[in-house]
Amino acid sequence: MTDFDVDLFVIGAGSGGVRAARVAAGYGAKVLVAEEYRIGGTCVIRGCVPKKLMVYASRFADDFADAEGFGWTVGETSFDWGKLIAAKDKEISRLSAIYRANLEKTGVAFVQSRAIVEDAHTVRILAENRTVRARYILIATGGAPFLGPEIPGRELAITSNEIFDLKEQPKRILIVGGGYIAVEFASLLERLGSKVTVALRGENILRGFDEDARCFLRDSLTERGVEFKFNDMPVRLEKKDEAIHASLAQGEILEVDQVMLAIGRRPATQGLGLDRAGVRLDAVGAVCVDSFSQSSVPSIYAVGDVTNRVDLTPVAIREGHAFADTVFGGKPRAVDHMHLPTAVFTTPELGTVGMTEEEARLKHTVVDVFKTSFRPLKATLCGSCDRVFMKIIVDGETDRVLGVHIIAGDAGEMIQLLGIIIKMGATKADFDATMAVHPTSAEELVTLHTRTMRYEQPKLDPGEAPALMDEEQMP
Repeated sequence: MTDFDVDLFVIGAGSGGVRAARVAAGYGAKVLVAEEYRIGGTCVIRGCVPKKLMVYASRFADDFADAEGFGWTVGETSFDWGKLIAAKDKEISRLSAIYRANLEKTGVAFVQSRAIVEDAHTVRILAENRTVRARYILIATGGAPFLGPEIPGRELAITSNEIFDLKEQPKRILIVGGGYIAVEFASLLERLGSKVTVALRGENILRGFDEDARCFLRDSLTERGVEFKFNDMPVRLEKKDEAIHASLAQGEILEVDQVMLAIGRRPATQGLGLDRAGVRLDAVGAVCVDSFSQSSVPSIYAVGDVTNRVDLTPVAIREGHAFADTVFGGKPRAVDHMHLPTAVFTTPELGTVGMTEEEARLKHTVVDVFKTSFRPLKATLCGSCDRVFMKIIVDGETDRVLGVHIIAGDAGEMIQLLGIIIKMGATKADFDATMAVHPTSAEELVTLHTRTMRYEQPKLDPGEAPALMDEEQMP
């Protein structure tokens, strides 16, 4: 290898980059990874893992309250934000160290520095002001919070990066946005005792999710105490004494302790030198790649959120592994992005896999819907008003299950297992033939025999454009 210093230079030590580096090294490649922040990336350091730890913390208040209905006497309780943040920081440091140790075990070299691409095979390590020649370059820099339009006082707001490191819990917070991050933090902060207001541009939360599920979760969060301001966004933020005054477009002024922008994320490609190297980017700055994660420059690849395909940690990991198999293992492998199970860790959780009802009705001639809502067994003794929602979408012609949507405790655990059988092409008859585990909430998935609705496109004359029929209630 006289022309190159390394076989692979990875920019970014998040989940996707670390997996690619380790697998490539396992195939005998000489690998160097550069990361300007901490090993672990968004998920481990300031995303999925610390957020889930905070979600767990937020659920204890209900556990204490529910215990009385089951015969327990619970004394006075209190919550210490500082203790939670300290415990979270300790765990994140432990996980980051494990990531680093795993790199070292596989012989991967690591440098703590920002790195930029100078050409198809050259990367500059800024902290050392030196260049490295690489046979292949992998961009795995992930994404960064999108701050939205420039409004007066925007610098007063924080993002999901900073929320994890606040010294004090905000008593009143305005969260701007209606996606994953916004609703998850709205749920957990309200349960920890904050007064939460959510302002968003649209008419409902979680755009792109099944409409029934969106409405059910919105109503659950509203009943809990989260206040939503639909079709309303902040136009000005002002600091007055110790508070922030947030002026909304419809005229209301909110006095809060923090404003968190959670209106989306953008691929972190700015200043990486990719344009200079000839790498094609899309309108939002994502690296354009083919099904094997190869960019417009043959020696440069990209995986994870920086490609803006499916911005989920397990997807980045799978893409990183597939890249290493393809380039260094001699086993070309493209990642299948269909039928991905995922969860929104509100309380209650939302788990989903496959098509929404709306997608199914656009793509299939006959769509059958099976859905239910019920009070879980635990709620009967503790007096909770929590309810479970379940919905199964079926191709009415082939009986194949197209999608499942669940809102319930541990919906994330349920949907992970359902992801396997949906990927395998299970039919509604397969669901119906499966023995129930009683008493569980999940048993409803295999005992839900009565069809709620059927949507059927009309028979068309030759050349006539298709149109969906009105909803028809089925017996």
